[in-house]
Amino acid sequence: MKKLAYALMALLAAPQAADACTSIIAGKNATTDGSTMITYNADSYVLYGELYHQPAADYPKGAKLEVREWDTNKYLGTIDQVEHTYATIGNMNEHQLAITESTWECRAELFDTTAIIDYGSLIYITLQRARTAREAIKVMTGLVEKYGYYSGGESFSIADPNEVWVLEMSPKAPEKGAVWAAIRIPDDCISGHANQSRIHQIPFNDKENCMYSKDVVSFARKMGYFKGKDSEFSFSKAYAVSDYLAYRGCDGRVWSFFNRYADGMDRYLPFVMEAEGEVLPLYVKPNRKLGVRDMQAMLRDHFDGTPLDMTKDPGAGPWKTPYRYAPLIWEHDSVEYCHERPIATQQTGFTLVAQLRNWLPDPIGGILWFGVDDSAMTIYNPIYCANTSVPECYAHGNGDFFNVSWTSAFWVNNWVANQVYLRYSQMYPDVKKVQDEIEGSYPNATKVIESKALALYKESPEKAVKLLTEFSDSVSNAATTRYRQLGEYLLVKYLDGRMKKEKDGKFERTPDNYPVSPVPMGYDEDYYRRIVESDGARMKVRKTDK
Repeated sequence: MKKLAYALMALLAAPQAADACTSIIAGKNATTDGSTMITYNADSYVLYGELYHQPAADYPKGAKLEVREWDTNKYLGTIDQVEHTYATIGNMNEHQLAITESTWECRAELFDTTAIIDYGSLIYITLQRARTAREAIKVMTGLVEKYGYYSGGESFSIADPNEVWVLEMSPKAPEKGAVWAAIRIPDDCISGHANQSRIHQIPFNDKENCMYSKDVVSFARKMGYFKGKDSEFSFSKAYAVSDYLAYRGCDGRVWSFFNRYADGMDRYLPFVMEAEGEVLPLYVKPNRKLGVRDMQAMLRDHFDGTPLDMTKDPGAGPWKTPYRYAPLIWEHDSVEYCHERPIATQQTGFTLVAQLRNWLPDPIGGILWFGVDDSAMTIYNPIYCANTSVPECYAHGNGDFFNVSWTSAFWVNNWVANQVYLRYSQMYPDVKKVQDEIEGSYPNATKVIESKALALYKESPEKAVKLLTEFSDSVSNAATTRYRQLGEYLLVKYLDGRMKKEKDGKFERTPDNYPVSPVPMGYDEDYYRRIVESDGARMKVRKTDK
């Protein structure tokens, strides 16, 4: 999503959308089943969580395509349409090509207000035109070269069933187009980006695993951004606006991913927390192979178990909540402070894990594990890349940002989440139980349905696609219904700051069928201590003579 100013500061300080996203990556030899995986938390306070399907189509020669900015719907211009476009669903197409992104602040003087292609349009137009990651890079860079690049700095995760690339791009006004670099992530490694440029040194001689614009260095020299040998050139230092908050609030999210699954990540803590020391690498080798549930768990991260753990600082309050509201940057006695900015955040519009498998036919091999709202609170449901329709719970027009729909996953998930935020340590275990119940059932359920689909595919690919589409519809809508039941359960159980007792899965009643008095939960010792330290004299209970 588009970031408005500083990498962290603009996140929550602006009056409208202050958007920022996270994408984490795993190569095929870094995963338990040999799939490639990329993810996306699309974060924005004005993004309604929906899923979009675009069928394949044919166009006459000379047809034109209208381009509107993805964030604002502003008309940017028209471009040449291709004769055939591929079907897409969300951030994946029918050929198991997936693209996600995160935005970073480039140099202000480079913005091209005359360009036609913005970052969001670039993703979805490319998904309609490319079959592989390498082809996608050529399409993306070709489009901005021809029509100009309307957005700021951008990192793209681009994956097919065999490989994953990170493409970074910056506009280059007053010239048309963009400067860019793309590096293939080794198959046995993990990577990520989160609103900060991640490509530093470019391996110019590794033509197999690296691509770049011909002027990536010379343009920086011409603009006065770089002096030195080509081998010393850093794309990030030349084109990104970097400061303390960019490293802590942005690279910090990537570090948390690396820290959970790779050894020796303490060495990069000075870079994350103090903006000094060894730069966080673009990729690392994990200490074990990751599955889909690992990637989903990481998207739910709040710096868990690290020095930045958000449940441990005073801002967590008595219920140990890892959520902080706007603004994340604040001042006290003329000193500036910041709250952490984790991967999981309340303002996410939609979230996904794209899983791409080269041993299966494309309609069966590509899964978009899709959810809406806060990734820590959502359910990730399986949406196959060849599905021909969108489940009702994710469909456009089922509610909107101003109108609640109780069959919309976005509104149901928000209802659950906004109850939990206020009493996190008490209520989140109930959410986790339902998440595990539903998501834990999917490995077996998808194995069964994919076996049936594979048998059908040999007879009729259309029948296989129909089966998968119906499966996605069924489980996604059922999960939304189950989550609404969860919301009702939380409301009843924790009504008015107390907690009802349960026995054998039901709320306890007296023999006369009367409610048992709910339990007063109180606060933890740390909360009481802080009250005593700040205002204990006023609140102290005095002993009086009778």
